[in-house]
Amino acid sequence: MQKTVSVAPMMDCTDKHEIYFLSLISKNVHLYSEMIVANAIIKGNRDKLLSFKKISNPVILQVGGSNPKELAEACRIAEDYNYKEVNLNLGCPSKKVQKNKFGACLMQEPNLVAKCIEAMSKSTKLPITIKTRIGYNEVENFEFLKSFINITKNAGSKKFIIHARKALLKKLTPKENLNIPPLKYDFVYRLKEYFKDEEIIINGGIKSVNEIKNHLHKVDGAMIGRAIYHSPYFLADIEKEIFKNSNVPSRTEVMENLIPYIHEQTSKGTQLNHIMRHTVGLFHGQNGSKYWKQYLSKNMCIRDADLQKVNHIMDQVKKNKPASLER
Repeated sequence: MQKTVSVAPMMDCTDKHEIYFLSLISKNVHLYSEMIVANAIIKGNRDKLLSFKKISNPVILQVGGSNPKELAEACRIAEDYNYKEVNLNLGCPSKKVQKNKFGACLMQEPNLVAKCIEAMSKSTKLPITIKTRIGYNEVENFEFLKSFINITKNAGSKKFIIHARKALLKKLTPKENLNIPPLKYDFVYRLKEYFKDEEIIINGGIKSVNEIKNHLHKVDGAMIGRAIYHSPYFLADIEKEIFKNSNVPSRTEVMENLIPYIHEQTSKGTQLNHIMRHTVGLFHGQNGSKYWKQYLSKNMCIRDADLQKVNHIMDQVKKNKPASLER
């Protein structure tokens, strides 16, 4: 089984523009969309919600929902949009998501989850996968997790992405749920030992290439979220050290390669800030990164940003002097 590294689905972060931007840095990582609600796919503007520029990376659609018929219909629709699989969100702990009965609260209803996965699997040729937590509220034991994964496997899930924290559905905000419940990687390692023939991916708190390498000795893949969103060029280290690809573009080249996409998208009516907001962390850790962020914040992450400002910042980037944006 080939080892994988992927970028986690993150609400309001991993939209189509972020997916394209990250593909300019790494050609090997798997890229997940932000969660899109099944009913929105059925009733909304499908092209706007689902379309993305064709890239070589595998792109996976994450859906939210708990109605088997709606989820099945969303999967059928997704087949026309070049996704490699459809992932069911069983891990998001937000109260809004809970109110609509999807995300981590569905761990409380394994039989309903099984009906959803079964309906999805029967509706499409695309693989159906899940992303979930190790437990919820007071429920945090390996036997429960093993049983839950077994139920989803029997229903048709082909891959299991496990965020190695439980979800506290009532007490914590989504942000707190990303930090306060302790990470228990051993739960995920034990899952792989038990489900030897299944693809088990670990997620949660991964911040370095060395951590990825350590996890890959024990599971089939690692998924990283915030560490990549805040510092996208982390993907360059992953590309070089995990995938042994030395042909990685520089930060400057990444921005130069993004320009045609910016022109293409803004000509279709996309606001510039919807693209440029994803580039804020590109120079993270480099001299002048503070001024890069400040310039973007003042000039290109605002609603009425224009292409002239892109031309200006690119002049500075080509000179390799992000610090000159201070003036």
